[in-house]
Amino acid sequence: MLPGVSRFQLLSDDRWALIEDLLPVRTGKQGRPFSDARSMVEGIIYRYRCGIA
Repeated sequence: MLPGVSRFQLLSDDRWALIEDLLPVRTGKQGRPFSDARSMVEGIIYRYRCGIA
């Protein structure tokens, strides 16, 4: 396991800081709302890492 990364947190704080500003913000438009962008990104990473389609 990478240092600074927990079992449930796939991105370290340093890596999250690199991509946080590149993500879109909530605008109130249609679509599935998310409360936390970090958990959404980590869910995507988990799916790709585990081969879940």
